[in-house]
Amino acid sequence: MTENSKLIAFQGARGAYSDLACHTLYPAYETLPCASFEDAFAAVQDGKADLAMIPVDNTIAGRVADVHHLMPEGELYIIGEHFQPVRHALLTVKGAQKEGLKYVHSHVHALPQCRKFIHKLGLTPRVHADTAGAAEEIANRNDPEHAAIASTFAAQIYGLDILEEDIQDQEHNTTRFLILGTEPEIPETREDTITSLIFTVRNIPAALYKCLGGFATNGLGLAKLESYVDPNFQAAKFFCDVEGHPDSEPFKLALEELGFYATDVKFLGAYKAASFRKKP
Repeated sequence: MTENSKLIAFQGARGAYSDLACHTLYPAYETLPCASFEDAFAAVQDGKADLAMIPVDNTIAGRVADVHHLMPEGELYIIGEHFQPVRHALLTVKGAQKEGLKYVHSHVHALPQCRKFIHKLGLTPRVHADTAGAAEEIANRNDPEHAAIASTFAAQIYGLDILEEDIQDQEHNTTRFLILGTEPEIPETREDTITSLIFTVRNIPAALYKCLGGFATNGLGLAKLESYVDPNFQAAKFFCDVEGHPDSEPFKLALEELGFYATDVKFLGAYKAASFRKKP
């Protein structure tokens, strides 16, 4: 790492899909592996890293629950999003062959995403904290009976052979990441902007319906709406991604109407929608 290089933090080991997402979107940045999502948030808050790359949703596994509970309490702003295709590969030590494999190591979500391939080879799954950690153990174990399911990027880092690529059962496997920083970076252009909010609905009948009415009447779509469960198991708090610029008149009118039916409205950031969203 050079003295003037910038750092972007992620959760996991080097070679994880989060690390790959960092290198894809910010190739000039150095990456900072963190043991937990809390550590990745803290690295930015404490000035150890400039940004954080955090996964929030996967088309197969669903939302990343830990992150969704950190977002409302965090002091960071969303400044961008990135959609990373997940392409699993079978990695082994040098010289290993498929016929000699007995075990396959990977993340708890990656293993079922390659169920058909694992069944075809008759391998016994072994669960790891992340895909890159599995690749690292295979490299250290140096046993031709053991393989890992991870990215080809991880194979490069840990010096492993790639026996087969694209072994996932479903081709649409994609993870959405949010890029977090200490200050908001609102886009200058108002087109294709997403604004993220968190709010708590008031304890009145049809409160959520009334909260969302202002967005509808002002022609603003919602790209995402999710609830948070409080200690009393009442879904009173909501996270939403609004398809609109925070400085636009329709958004201001919608926010004004939201204020009648919601409390604790918190701005989480505004950012340009990723081009991935425009795919058919």
